[in-house]
Amino acid sequence: MKISKSKRIEEAVFKVLMWVAMGIVFAFVFSVIWTIFSRGVKAMSWDMITKLPGGGFYIGKEGGFLNAIVGSLYIVGASTLIGLLVSIPVVFYLNVYRKKGSRLAYVARLAFDVLFGMPSIVYGAFGFTIMVYFGLRASLLGGIIVITLLIIPIFIRSMDEASRNFPRDILDASYALGATRWETLRVVVRQIAPGIATATLLSIGRAIGDAASVMFTAGYTDSIPTSLSQPAATLPLAVFFQLSSPIPEVQDRAYAAALVLTIIVLILSIGGRFITNRFSKNKL
Repeated sequence: MKISKSKRIEEAVFKVLMWVAMGIVFAFVFSVIWTIFSRGVKAMSWDMITKLPGGGFYIGKEGGFLNAIVGSLYIVGASTLIGLLVSIPVVFYLNVYRKKGSRLAYVARLAFDVLFGMPSIVYGAFGFTIMVYFGLRASLLGGIIVITLLIIPIFIRSMDEASRNFPRDILDASYALGATRWETLRVVVRQIAPGIATATLLSIGRAIGDAASVMFTAGYTDSIPTSLSQPAATLPLAVFFQLSSPIPEVQDRAYAAALVLTIIVLILSIGGRFITNRFSKNKL
């Protein structure tokens, strides 16, 4: 069928708009990465990532932000593990144990959608209110709890979307062969493993880069916490506090901390893609 001239012009216009939009996105991404790398590399040193803040660190003297690196890994690692342990059973219940079109499943998904879009500072305020009620101080445990609450909706909605695309004929075939629900769950896990890996990656990225919630609940300290009751520093807060300084050397250290945070997220992204591709190749 012959395409009219007006259709060709319309297609060309939208193609140009598409390339312009893509160019704007890439320009913003490149400018952010370039700013972090150009200013962060200048202040980066071995001491920055291997030493704790020393006397006068926040006025440009010796020390590093090892406390923030370790604190971030503590909080993100624990909250991701707890979030997975809570989210996976919920997703399986909604997609395997409940019938398709269940009203309870609909209400649960709506609730998780609301929680998914809620600002992180709301989670921080909620966690802070609970901690004040029970007389708790800002601590590593508080940071882990509030970040877990923050990422559970991300886990559930991401894995739920992967599970809803899972062919239900496979479930019927598994039951027809006499498999129990537990044995059927193993089949489901293998099929949605790429979705679980993607959900984990998204959750870690959100958790490790959040500052508003941990500011209220985890606090900040120049030392590495040795118990759950002690406060913990994080990289986003290290960036925030150092970037607020009027001293140029301290501001550059903020970009160095941002550079470390960016590298960690980049490593996690590459690792997540590798795991996702590996699981995708091994699907039934």
